[in-house]
Amino acid sequence: MSDKQAISRRNALQMGSMVLLLGVQQIARGATILAVRVWPAKDYSRVTIESDAGLKTKTYFIAEPPRLAVDIEGIDLIPALRELVAKVKPDDPNISGIRVGQNAPGVVRLVVDLKQHMRPQVFTLPPVAAYQHRLVFDLYPTQVADPLEALIAERLKDKPEAGAASDPLSELLARQSKRPEAGKPGGDTPSAAPGSGKDPAASSSPPVAQAPKDDTKGSALDRNKTDRLVIVALDPGHGGEDPGAIGPGGTREKDVVLQIALRLRERINKQPNMRAFLTRDADFFVPLHVRVQKARRVQADLFISIHADAFFTPRPQGASIFALSEKGASSSAARWIADKENSADLVGGVNAKAKDAQVQKALFDMSTTAQINDSLKLGGAMLGEIGSVGKLHKPRVEQASFAVLKAPDIPSVLVETAFISNPDEEAKLRSEAYQVQLADALMRGIGSYFAKNPPLARNRPL
Repeated sequence: MSDKQAISRRNALQMGSMVLLLGVQQIARGATILAVRVWPAKDYSRVTIESDAGLKTKTYFIAEPPRLAVDIEGIDLIPALRELVAKVKPDDPNISGIRVGQNAPGVVRLVVDLKQHMRPQVFTLPPVAAYQHRLVFDLYPTQVADPLEALIAERLKDKPEAGAASDPLSELLARQSKRPEAGKPGGDTPSAAPGSGKDPAASSSPPVAQAPKDDTKGSALDRNKTDRLVIVALDPGHGGEDPGAIGPGGTREKDVVLQIALRLRERINKQPNMRAFLTRDADFFVPLHVRVQKARRVQADLFISIHADAFFTPRPQGASIFALSEKGASSSAARWIADKENSADLVGGVNAKAKDAQVQKALFDMSTTAQINDSLKLGGAMLGEIGSVGKLHKPRVEQASFAVLKAPDIPSVLVETAFISNPDEEAKLRSEAYQVQLADALMRGIGSYFAKNPPLARNRPL
């Protein structure tokens, strides 16, 4: 080999080494931003950055003025990141704006300007379902309104001429405060079945209030009345990062179940002694255990989770209602649907560090036979009404271990309104007419349940 050939070969090897080194450096810095998303809500606002590889970050929270600064390492400023700036809307309750810039070579700084003091949570999620790696910023307000107080205040507003003094709930609480204590001379000892979902300190003979007026069969409430506020928790499934099932025409489960829940809320709120509480009233994600906690926080009398699932094939059709099971699913299909619904936290994205596993396990282990029996009664009443507006998948209430049904003191059911994977049923779910019929049927079912199982008096703080 000549000297010239040796030099050429050495140069080629050196160039190859440089190319290889650059390639390794590019891989080291090589996360590609795939999508950016902002999910605003009163409960909290979420910012998500999705990439094809995990992102390394350093986070700083500045109190005055409140803002969150995040340094994302190993990437350069690209148009995809700049899109975040335009995704913040003026009506976002928590975020006033987002700024991005190249803070140093290979380091992008993202600053989230906040409208109020927040408790930020920054965490990463591994690939799951249709998502790759996600970097998530959850921004929780430090000052949160009490949802139960808000419901009671809303009810008082409906009767401004009467004032708080003549409100049935206020009168009931006043009477209870004057009653002798249980176990003392002249006192009584009210009781309820353990775990029945009724307040053990409640009167077993609820006082009578004005009959509610409604154009649906929900007026069955007339026959058994209570003079306190009855709260029905409505739980539209999925939301935010979790679209739920998607029909062949692109209809997303999270959208249609929210529409149905909003229609049902209107019907419940027409009852003078009832109010609906939604676990989510917009497009944002709520973890399964938080849905249960929200219902318990407002001392809900019922919990109704609304879904529209998909199956392996487009053939299954009809609505279903599920209650909790302590002994296993009532069918293989029920088990499959429960497993699918219970995986919502993985898709929606839960901060594992912020979730107290022991507390949640304790909560979910408290469910009782009495609660399940009450849930089966509620499910049966609703199933009979739903059958009058459409097909039923099964003629009975099914059971499975749904995490979202494990409130130990609230009768709870999960309603599968239809199979969104069936093209015909997907079209129905998008139909305003079907949504109205379904909301009316669910309202009648609630009325039928309370007609036979009137809510007992409950001491709620004002």
